[in-house]
Amino acid sequence: MITINFNYLDVSSTAFKNKKRLKAQLVSLFKKEGALVESMDYIFCTDAYLLGINKQFLKHNFYTDIITFNLANKKAPIQGEIYISMDRVKENAQTHQTTYKEELHRVIFHGALHLCGYNDKLPSQVKKMRKAEDSYLASYFK
Repeated sequence: MITINFNYLDVSSTAFKNKKRLKAQLVSLFKKEGALVESMDYIFCTDAYLLGINKQFLKHNFYTDIITFNLANKKAPIQGEIYISMDRVKENAQTHQTTYKEELHRVIFHGALHLCGYNDKLPSQVKKMRKAEDSYLASYFK
Protein backbone atom coordinates (compact mmCIF):
# COMPACT_ATOMS: atom_id res chain seq x y z
CA MET A 1 0.00 0.00 0.00
CA ILE A 2 1.37 3.37 -1.03
CA THR A 3 0.99 6.26 1.39
CA ILE A 4 0.41 9.60 -0.36
CA ASN A 5 0.20 12.82 1.61
CA PHE A 6 -0.52 16.39 0.56
CA ASN A 7 1.06 19.09 2.73
CA TYR A 8 0.65 22.86 2.50
CA LEU A 9 3.17 25.49 3.60
CA ASP A 10 1.72 29.01 3.55
CA VAL A 11 -0.53 28.17 0.59
CA SER A 12 -4.19 27.25 0.22
CA SER A 13 -5.28 23.63 0.25
CA THR A 14 -8.41 24.31 -1.79
CA ALA A 15 -6.90 23.24 -5.12
CA PHE A 16 -8.15 19.66 -4.85
CA LYS A 17 -11.76 18.68 -4.63
CA ASN A 18 -11.15 14.94 -4.77
CA LYS A 19 -7.85 13.93 -3.18
CA LYS A 20 -8.92 10.29 -3.08
CA ARG A 21 -9.29 10.20 -6.87
CA LEU A 22 -5.93 11.95 -7.38
CA LYS A 23 -4.20 9.49 -5.06
CA ALA A 24 -5.75 6.59 -6.99
CA GLN A 25 -4.46 8.08 -10.26
CA LEU A 26 -0.97 8.37 -8.79
CA VAL A 27 -1.05 4.76 -7.58
CA SER A 28 -2.14 3.73 -11.09
CA LEU A 29 0.70 5.77 -12.62
CA PHE A 30 3.29 4.04 -10.43
CA LYS A 31 1.88 0.59 -11.23
CA LYS A 32 1.81 1.33 -14.98
CA GLU A 33 5.39 2.63 -14.86
CA GLY A 34 6.54 -0.40 -12.84
CA ALA A 35 7.78 1.68 -9.90
CA LEU A 36 7.85 0.31 -6.38
CA VAL A 37 6.71 3.09 -4.09
CA GLU A 38 6.40 3.12 -0.32
CA SER A 39 5.43 6.72 0.29
CA MET A 40 4.94 10.06 -1.42
CA ASP A 41 4.79 13.46 0.22
CA TYR A 42 3.71 16.38 -1.90
CA ILE A 43 4.60 19.70 -0.30
CA PHE A 44 2.83 22.70 -1.83
CA CYS A 45 4.67 25.91 -1.06
CA THR A 46 5.60 29.42 -2.19
CA ASP A 47 8.31 30.56 -4.59
CA ALA A 48 10.40 31.78 -1.67
CA TYR A 49 10.28 28.44 0.13
CA LEU A 50 11.18 26.43 -2.98
CA LEU A 51 13.96 28.88 -3.88
CA GLY A 52 15.49 28.16 -0.48
CA ILE A 53 15.42 24.41 -1.17
CA ASN A 54 16.83 24.98 -4.66
CA LYS A 55 19.75 26.98 -3.22
CA GLN A 56 20.41 24.66 -0.28
CA PHE A 57 20.21 21.27 -1.97
CA LEU A 58 20.83 21.92 -5.67
CA LYS A 59 22.99 25.05 -5.47
CA HIS A 60 20.69 26.80 -7.97
CA ASN A 61 19.69 30.42 -7.46
CA PHE A 62 16.50 30.58 -9.50
CA TYR A 63 12.79 29.89 -9.18
CA THR A 64 11.43 26.54 -10.28
CA ASP A 65 8.01 24.94 -10.22
CA ILE A 66 9.05 21.59 -8.79
CA ILE A 67 11.86 19.78 -7.02
CA THR A 68 11.69 16.02 -6.56
CA PHE A 69 13.66 13.91 -4.10
CA ASN A 70 13.77 10.15 -3.60
CA LEU A 71 14.82 9.68 0.02
CA ALA A 72 15.07 5.87 -0.17
CA ASN A 73 18.21 3.83 -0.54
CA LYS A 74 19.01 2.81 -4.12
CA LYS A 75 17.27 -0.58 -4.21
CA ALA A 76 14.50 0.20 -1.71
CA PRO A 77 10.98 1.24 -2.69
CA ILE A 78 10.65 4.94 -3.48
CA GLN A 79 10.10 7.36 -0.62
CA GLY A 80 9.39 10.54 -2.52
CA GLU A 81 9.22 14.17 -1.51
CA ILE A 82 7.93 16.50 -4.17
CA TYR A 83 7.98 20.25 -3.55
CA ILE A 84 5.72 22.33 -5.78
CA SER A 85 5.66 26.14 -5.94
CA MET A 86 2.06 27.23 -6.29
CA ASP A 87 3.32 30.65 -7.44
CA ARG A 88 5.17 29.06 -10.38
CA VAL A 89 2.20 26.85 -11.24
CA LYS A 90 -0.05 29.93 -11.47
CA GLU A 91 2.45 31.78 -13.65
CA ASN A 92 3.12 28.73 -15.85
CA ALA A 93 -0.61 28.24 -16.42
CA GLN A 94 -0.81 31.78 -17.80
CA THR A 95 2.39 31.39 -19.84
CA HIS A 96 1.23 28.08 -21.37
CA GLN A 97 -2.36 29.28 -21.78
CA THR A 98 -3.88 26.48 -19.75
CA THR A 99 -5.94 26.34 -16.60
CA TYR A 100 -4.40 26.48 -13.14
CA LYS A 101 -6.04 23.13 -12.34
CA GLU A 102 -4.54 21.40 -15.39
CA GLU A 103 -1.08 22.89 -14.84
CA LEU A 104 -1.11 21.87 -11.18
CA HIS A 105 -1.98 18.29 -12.09
CA ARG A 106 0.64 18.27 -14.85
CA VAL A 107 3.31 19.21 -12.31
CA ILE A 108 2.04 16.59 -9.84
CA PHE A 109 2.33 13.88 -12.50
CA HIS A 110 5.67 15.33 -13.65
CA GLY A 111 7.17 14.80 -10.20
CA ALA A 112 5.84 11.26 -10.01
CA LEU A 113 7.33 10.52 -13.45
CA HIS A 114 10.72 11.79 -12.28
CA LEU A 115 10.59 9.22 -9.50
CA CYS A 116 9.79 6.57 -12.10
CA GLY A 117 13.02 7.38 -13.92
CA TYR A 118 11.94 10.01 -16.44
CA ASN A 119 14.32 12.91 -17.06
CA ASP A 120 13.85 16.21 -18.84
CA LYS A 121 17.31 17.61 -19.54
CA LEU A 122 17.57 16.74 -23.25
CA PRO A 123 14.97 17.59 -25.92
CA SER A 124 14.25 13.88 -26.50
CA GLN A 125 13.69 13.39 -22.75
CA VAL A 126 11.40 16.42 -22.59
CA LYS A 127 9.34 15.00 -25.47
CA LYS A 128 8.98 11.63 -23.70
CA MET A 129 8.09 13.34 -20.40
CA ARG A 130 5.44 15.56 -22.05
CA LYS A 131 3.90 12.58 -23.80
CA ALA A 132 3.58 10.71 -20.50
CA GLU A 133 2.22 13.81 -18.71
CA ASP A 134 -0.36 14.32 -21.46
CA SER A 135 -1.42 10.67 -21.24
CA TYR A 136 -1.94 10.78 -17.47
CA LEU A 137 -3.71 14.14 -17.69
CA ALA A 138 -6.07 12.83 -20.37
CA SER A 139 -6.80 9.75 -18.29
CA TYR A 140 -7.41 11.80 -15.16
CA PHE A 141 -9.63 14.47 -16.75
CA LYS A 142 -11.66 12.17 -19.04
